[in-house]
Amino acid sequence: MKRWFLFAVASLGSACAGRSHPVATAPQDSIRVATRAVRHEPAATETRSATQDTVLSPPPDSVLPVAEVAAELRQAVDSAADAEVLEQLDSATASGDDSGEVSSGGANAVEAVTWDIDVATFTNHDRVQYFLNFFQGPARARFTVWLSRMPRYETLIRKSLAEQGLPEDLIYLALIESGFSNTAVSRARATGMWQFMRGTARMYGLRVDSWVDERRDPYRATWAAVRHLRDLRDRFGSVYLAAAAYNAGGGKVSRGLSRLPEEEDDSLNSDATFFRLADTRHLRQETRDYVPKLIAAALIAKEPERYGFPSFGDSVEIQPVNWDSLVVPDATGLDVVARLADTTVAFIREMNPMYLRLATPPGSRSIIRIPAGSAEKVRTAYAGLPPGKRVSFREHFVTRGETLGHIAQHYHMSVSDLREANPRVTTKLRIGQRLIIPTSGVVVAREAAAAEDRRAEIHRSVTSSHTVRSGETLSEIAEHYRVSVTQLKSWNGLRSNTIRVGQRLRVRSSYAASPTRMAATPATSASGYHIVRTGDTISSVAARYGVSQAALRTANGLGTSSLIKAGTRLKIPG
Repeated sequence: MKRWFLFAVASLGSACAGRSHPVATAPQDSIRVATRAVRHEPAATETRSATQDTVLSPPPDSVLPVAEVAAELRQAVDSAADAEVLEQLDSATASGDDSGEVSSGGANAVEAVTWDIDVATFTNHDRVQYFLNFFQGPARARFTVWLSRMPRYETLIRKSLAEQGLPEDLIYLALIESGFSNTAVSRARATGMWQFMRGTARMYGLRVDSWVDERRDPYRATWAAVRHLRDLRDRFGSVYLAAAAYNAGGGKVSRGLSRLPEEEDDSLNSDATFFRLADTRHLRQETRDYVPKLIAAALIAKEPERYGFPSFGDSVEIQPVNWDSLVVPDATGLDVVARLADTTVAFIREMNPMYLRLATPPGSRSIIRIPAGSAEKVRTAYAGLPPGKRVSFREHFVTRGETLGHIAQHYHMSVSDLREANPRVTTKLRIGQRLIIPTSGVVVAREAAAAEDRRAEIHRSVTSSHTVRSGETLSEIAEHYRVSVTQLKSWNGLRSNTIRVGQRLRVRSSYAASPTRMAATPATSASGYHIVRTGDTISSVAARYGVSQAALRTANGLGTSSLIKAGTRLKIPG
């Protein structure tokens, strides 16, 4: 849908069982979490007093096992590998004769299978052939992974499409949008398997806020995507024009059609019209190539062995997951539910990728998916669990110079959520004052920041280049990849800060070639200090040493400024 960039967030793991990745394992001491449970008013009251006392009591031991950390890092590597190929897919352009002449000889190539979208007519189109070669060549390894994920969702998607009167083979849109990844986030912030933008998602009934992002929910997002595709098909009268509008927006396709001269033997509402429109400059190149990508992906996915890919249809390990559900009345930690269901946190997170904070939102009823057959046991155990032990919290003691904003940023939460957890706290904090930090008992404080930095390091070790886009500057690109401008210029042989649109920049050092080596790099300097170099920023220095920006500013009395002078000696906290 847009130019791609996958952020390696910790939620759904890869559906490709048994895939091995380089992993940096953390020592047990570095991931043990000291937590406290907060006792709330009984759920039967349906309200919580804003002035009630906060009573701490020891919860069950809450630890993020090494295996869970390893799973997150494998997910990061997998997502970064997806990102690189999807970026290549979006920027790939067919070369050679691109006149748009459609061959009718494609029927012979697909006569062994049946379709409910018009694949046969356009199989031999130049751009379709180009992307067939792309998927079988540069993208082969990742395309194999994407095919392996499809069986888990195929029944759901095909059934949903059929219910709305749409061709079931539109399932392959999810293949080229995200590789069936629920954690996919594009550079334009489109999210999830179906790559919804926030506004469109809300228009189709998906919840998107700081607690829940249902664009990541494969079930609800699929239903929303199918309704969106139905509306576009009804508007344009063509499956392929609807697909183009899904990519570019209905307004752009409508404007393009209005400029297209009518032909006596062609309706402006046919699939062939897309290819006429694609041969003009009324659509962006990405949209002009969108349907050819869809057809090429569909050809391979329908008959993978014919194109040299393995068939995953009969694999037991990746069949659709059956699940039961648990309805909870208030905030509940996913780690708590995992313990009650006798399963891993990773599995519960995989089943519930829409919960962004490893907990359901407070003050509302939520549904948590749990392993099939465990409903009765989990519901009984949950009903007997005191409200104060349904979600875990951590203590934070205020240090010199800290504000609510700094603390909220350090724990990756909003100031309003921090205030909600501490109703008696005023804006003026006291040194040593105790604050309650909701964490769901899994990812907290420095562990959260360190995990994010490890995932970012792994992403940078896999993603090796960046294509300059309109309006971007060298400093913005350096900030995005958490490197210095000096490093970027050195890696790319640049003598000035001038860059041009379309230029490909190397964004990693030779040392970054191995994710294992990157993740094993010491988190702090031997001396405990860093000498600022030209191009360094607060964010790049913090990322380099695995500390938060707030902690770095506090340790050096920098306030909120992001500017640091070359030659300055910064103390590295921790």
